[in-house]
Amino acid sequence: MSIILEAKNIYKEFHDPITVPVLKDINFQIEKGEFISLTGKSGCGKSTLLYILSTMDTDYQGELLIDNESMLNKRENQLAKIRNEKIGFVFQFHYLLNEFNVLKNVMLPGLKLNVLTKEEIEYKAIEKLRILGIENEALKMPNQLSGGQKQRVAIARSIINDPLIIMGDEPTGNLDKKNSNIVFNVFKELSSEFKQTLLIVTHDLEFASNCDRIIEMEDGKILNK
Repeated sequence: MSIILEAKNIYKEFHDPITVPVLKDINFQIEKGEFISLTGKSGCGKSTLLYILSTMDTDYQGELLIDNESMLNKRENQLAKIRNEKIGFVFQFHYLLNEFNVLKNVMLPGLKLNVLTKEEIEYKAIEKLRILGIENEALKMPNQLSGGQKQRVAIARSIINDPLIIMGDEPTGNLDKKNSNIVFNVFKELSSEFKQTLLIVTHDLEFASNCDRIIEMEDGKILNK
């Protein structure tokens, strides 16, 4: 299997005003097509680690490799390009732009990447919406959608550039049980049918238990790999 992401000896400290270690000696690999949950109690360092793995936080010791490429000493514009090309994000809140319809929201990262024509991106966006079962909502505005539909649009947006890995920070945290199950099943389908790699931070133990692998954290350390 090909390794999509690797964390090597990652340490992170907060200085406020005293130095507090937040992450301690984080080491693991993620292989293509794996559906992994990252769990642990609040304050254990899950979200901090996710921000490092997504290249949004560069203030740490150790090394991060994405697609066998080291993220050390890269400039912000280089990291931004890697994020847009290789990482899809799904957050607890959908962050859809209310002034754009569903289709345009899904297209935005593709337009930003600026590799395909607008027509090609639109075609891809409709395909992604179809995979998620919401192509009929393409011309609706976000405020016309349910919470579960909004989160599915956010997932469609996260896969528009065919990322190497999708990272989620509590993507079912604001959803009821029914919609949480829908979102989980979408992720499961992306993993099994489309070989999409996923790393999802979650408090939901039922969600985690149905993933391929659980990485559990406690006090800034990984308990298992």
